[in-house]
Amino acid sequence: MWRALSKTGGPVRSILAHRWLSSTTIIPQKVVMSKFDTDKYIPYEKMSENLKIVRDRLQRPLTLSEKVVYSHLDDPKNQEMERGESYLLLRPDRVAMQDATAQMAMMQFISSGLPKVRVPSTIHCDHLIEAQVGASADLSRAIDTNREVYDFLASAASKYGVGFWKPGGGIIHQIVLENYAFPGLLLTGTDSHTPNGGGLGGVCIGVGGADAVDVMAGLPWELKCPHVIGVRLTGEMGGWTAAKDVILKVADILTVAGGTGAIIEYHGPGVDSISCTGMATICNMGAEIGATTSIFPFNHRMSRYLRATGREDIAKEAERYPDLLTPDEGCTYDRVVEIDLSTLEPLVNGPYTPDLANPISQLGKNAQENGWPLDIKVALIGSCTNSSYEDMTRAASIAQQALQHGIKTKSAFTVTPGSEQIRATISRDKVDETLEAVGGLVLANACGPCIGQWDRRDVDKGEKNTIVSSYNRNFTGRNDANPATHSFVASPEIVTALALAGDLRFNPLTDSLTGASGEEFRLEPPTGEELPSKGRSATRNLQLRAARPPSMLTPTAIVCSC
Repeated sequence: MWRALSKTGGPVRSILAHRWLSSTTIIPQKVVMSKFDTDKYIPYEKMSENLKIVRDRLQRPLTLSEKVVYSHLDDPKNQEMERGESYLLLRPDRVAMQDATAQMAMMQFISSGLPKVRVPSTIHCDHLIEAQVGASADLSRAIDTNREVYDFLASAASKYGVGFWKPGGGIIHQIVLENYAFPGLLLTGTDSHTPNGGGLGGVCIGVGGADAVDVMAGLPWELKCPHVIGVRLTGEMGGWTAAKDVILKVADILTVAGGTGAIIEYHGPGVDSISCTGMATICNMGAEIGATTSIFPFNHRMSRYLRATGREDIAKEAERYPDLLTPDEGCTYDRVVEIDLSTLEPLVNGPYTPDLANPISQLGKNAQENGWPLDIKVALIGSCTNSSYEDMTRAASIAQQALQHGIKTKSAFTVTPGSEQIRATISRDKVDETLEAVGGLVLANACGPCIGQWDRRDVDKGEKNTIVSSYNRNFTGRNDANPATHSFVASPEIVTALALAGDLRFNPLTDSLTGASGEEFRLEPPTGEELPSKGRSATRNLQLRAARPPSMLTPTAIVCSC
């Protein structure tokens, strides 16, 4: 109903849509924010009231990010709103913290003397689990090593009304997407890849612990009014091209500093060809270009994802507020980047920086000219950036082709599910079996090698080597603390294909592999399911309460939230 776009990127509503919006009165409804926050409601009515005040004052079309940000103003009647100049006082809807940063944040909150947090908040135990030999053993070791930290966070969460996700429950950003994010959300998170929630239409911003404490204490949160960079997508993705390639291309264009002080707002007809989790991938890596955050407009892909994750009421409520959750026709951006998805070639970015883009057709040539190690020691897929069901099934479709020809990966190959929900679902559907059969090692549902939590033992410190991953960040020493490691970033399907060849010179679009019988074969483009056709699988102990004793932190008690 609001798909077509103007030259500036804003939606052009049909006559039918205009009549519907002008003749229908929106009756306020109470829809809970999540199944864990049954006394907190989606704030669309309040946001609409604030937005009306802002519209009357500014008298111009608004971008989507402006709508979400300005509708959360503490004082919309008097707040100055000049991009790049004003300092906004905002009222975020939620706070999310990972275990490494939550420790100081919770201690600071405790010192406030308040009995409970003033906004819904959660803690996610994902950063302190070191990857070494596999999910079960690594999780058990982490629980033993970090027991004092986990006990403190669990007890503090229980006392101050904070949701608590136990080690093994999943990576903070995937958990937020599956359970807490909603279109129009304003969230502060104590991790740089909090913008992942923009894939579900939220303004989700990574902040320091002190900022999070202000929000939890019920104080207005200050943000410098961001510029808005528009990325207009046309065409449609197909073949080997994935959502990951969109942000790799944006990083190539804007560089690691190009998004500083700005929100990246995606729009255009190409948006509808990207899944909700694909949009999250793109927003997640906006941190690599310095952006305040990134966001996509609400569409049917987000609606489908909300329904598939048990939030049909939120989907229905969002569908009643299209004007709030999409950009205005004629809105203007400070800069516009155009990308044709139909001609976008898969990219492999690196080494040492996420904005050095190598088209897959040029990767081998560039590697040889620059002296990059051609032998791929380790290939890693998953992380908060690329661990959705769609990602895993597309990678598995490549692995299955290799198995049919009797071969396995030549590189070491690791798989990191983003959440216990994803792990349980790919286990039920035998996707993990396919990835393991081709040579994969399934790691814990945690950050692991993506943030340097990797007890790597296949190379010596200082030894020059190459790894490829579907992670987000590849600066020097980021993954394994080895400054000589050449780390490259690509989509999960490209990473899987490169793992089969074990060589940076391999181009799966044109080159062949050799099967066990000596026959040459070429990989077909990946296929996968946007959402599991059989729905989500039941997870282990999902409903355990944070008030349980710390002794409940065992490998079999995977997820806890309240």
